[in-house]
Order: sequence, then C-alpha cells, then structure tokens
Amino acid sequence: MIFDTQAFARKYALRYTAILAVLLIAPLVVYVLLLLQIDEAKIKLSLEQQSKQILHAMQRYDNSERVFRFPRYKEYTAALYDDRYKEIFSTLDFVPNAFTEGFHKQGRYYYYLYPLPKGYYFGSSYLLVATEHTANNIYYFAALVMMAIVLALFFFSFLLLKNFSKPFEQLNRQLDNFIKDSMHEINTPLSIINLNADLFANKYGENKYLQRMKSASKTLATIYNDMDYLIKQGRVEHKVEKVDMSSFIQQRVDYFQEVANLKHIVLEKRIASDIHYRFSRTKLQRIVDNTISNAIKYSHDHSKVVISLYIEEGSIVFSVKDEGVGIENVERIFSRYYRENQAKGGFGIGLNIVKQIIEEEGVLLEVSSLPNKGSTFTYRFNNIN
Repeated sequence: MIFDTQAFARKYALRYTAILAVLLIAPLVVYVLLLLQIDEAKIKLSLEQQSKQILHAMQRYDNSERVFRFPRYKEYTAALYDDRYKEIFSTLDFVPNAFTEGFHKQGRYYYYLYPLPKGYYFGSSYLLVATEHTANNIYYFAALVMMAIVLALFFFSFLLLKNFSKPFEQLNRQLDNFIKDSMHEINTPLSIINLNADLFANKYGENKYLQRMKSASKTLATIYNDMDYLIKQGRVEHKVEKVDMSSFIQQRVDYFQEVANLKHIVLEKRIASDIHYRFSRTKLQRIVDNTISNAIKYSHDHSKVVISLYIEEGSIVFSVKDEGVGIENVERIFSRYYRENQAKGGFGIGLNIVKQIIEEEGVLLEVSSLPNKGSTFTYRFNNIN
C-alpha cells in the first residue's frame, strides 16, 4: 500500500508525453510535408533543366557525323520514344507506367516527359528524363526531431511529476505505517474477545447475546484478514502447498455457522471428500471466506446458502449459492471500495482481493444473479495435480 513515486511519475509522464507529443508533432508533420513538396519541386526543376541540356545537345548534332553520342549523366537517365511510345533509345533502369506530358513519380523514381516537335531529334516524339531519389535526409531529420521531442517531454514530465508526488509518498507512508500499527493493535483484543467468548460459552452455555458477539467478532476478523492481505501484498510470498480442499472448506463453513445462525440461515454443505489441490492456504481462505461471508450478509433471514465442492470435467469446482437480494451490476462488484448495498456495511475490498487472486492463479469465476432471487459464485480450479 506504499505510494510508489517512481511508478506514479513513470505512468503519468508517459500519458502526458503522449498527449503533448501529439500536439507538438502535428506541426512537425506539416513542416515535413512542406519540405517534401519543396524537395519534389527542386527535383522537377532539375529534370526540366536536364531535359533542356539533352535537347540542346541533340540540336547541335551535325548530320555529317556518323554517330550521335547521347549525353549520359551520373544522376540522370533518359529515353527517346516515338509517337506510339515505342522506345527508340533508353538508359533507364525502370519501365515507366505513364506517358502523359509533365512530371511523374513511380516508386523511388521521378521522371519528366517532354514532347518533341515532329521531324526532328531522330524521329522521336518524346524525351523522358529520370532520376532516383528517396528523400532520406528529410525523413531522418523528422525522426531525430520527433525522438528528441518525445525524450525531452518524458524527461521533464517525469522529473516534474516525481517532485510533485513526493509529499503524497510521505503522507501515504505515514498512513501505511498507521494502518499496520492499527492492525497490530486490533489483532490482540480481537483474539482475546474470541478466546474469552469460547471460554464463556463452555462455562455458562450459549445465549443469543453471546452468539451476536461471536458473529460480529468473526465478521470483524474477515475484514481484518482482508486488510492484512492487502498490507502484505507484494511483500510476502504466499507458500503453495497441497491443500485438502474438502477439509479446508468444511472448516470455513463451520467457522461461519454462528454468523449464519444469527440470521437463521441454513448452510447446506455438498462437499465431496478427498479433494486435494496445490494452492496457497492464505489465498484460498480469502476466496472462501469472502464468498461465504457475502452470501450470508446479503441473504434474507430464514433462507438457505448452499456450499458445494466437486470435480467436474477434470476441474475442481467450488460453488456458493444464496437466496438473497441478488446483484444488479455484476461487473462493478469486483471494483475496490464499491458496495452495491450501502446499508450492509463493509469496505468493498473483499471481492476485489478475490478478483486479484483468481487472475494471478488462473482460477475461472462465473457469477450468475437475479435481483431478489439470489446469486451463485462458481470457481473452477483447472489443472488438477
């Protein structure tokens, strides 16, 4: 439960970086598009100039010469075509896919098609001048600027949020220490109450006032165990061992019997014998206790709660069915601090703990419920070992 400054700063720095990066990178994208247009205009101009140089060379050709040496350039290639676009001469490295007059782009090639007067230039009707260009410098520049923006935003956001969250970390640490000290102080009197209640019952017999006291004590103990689990979460490794689930669940049902008796609720047990599973006792108790205690809490007086344990299709199934008020919003009951019925009390952390455990351990949970009819929680433990 300690407030993690590093995690807080890292989480929200990433979010703020993403938002601000979008706002700042948008103008960069526009700027890069303008650079690409300018670059394309430069290529177009260079191709036009190059075509004029080739035309000038062909105009200077003297028919008395036997061979015309077509101009060749390192960065440019060229071709001559007749009026049907049949190739007369070419130094091209590719086959053009368009022969309309003007500027064209084909993959990494840019080319310019220039029409020629008929009867001149060796019977050709078109001159095509091409060059290969990728604009890598522009993309490289854009990538560097973008990376610099993101890194700078994340660095400054992280530092700002880290410094901002330090007072909260200190306050949270003090609160965490207070809760741990309080839990320690509660444990001793709670144990004394339970012990003396049992001694009193053995000496003077049970009565309704003693039953109420023991029921309230066990309800408080369930809340205490939930809080203790949350405090130790992430700090204590819960040992996995082979658990006799039949005996374990039987014991937990017996534990809650007095709580059920207070509301005249019958706990009907349908627990198959000799069912074992490798699991953490602490985690299993949180699942079982929270499910049974909630079933009793939200059941009507003089009703029935059915607790079942059996093997079905290679999986261990633990089920608790009540005849209570039902659940209106099944999805929200697993949210921390959410309580669907405010009148019933509690902190709204029990089922949130259950959800964390079943997600960690790969336990499947199915909840079916009808308002004023009751609810059924069915846990499926796979991979029997």
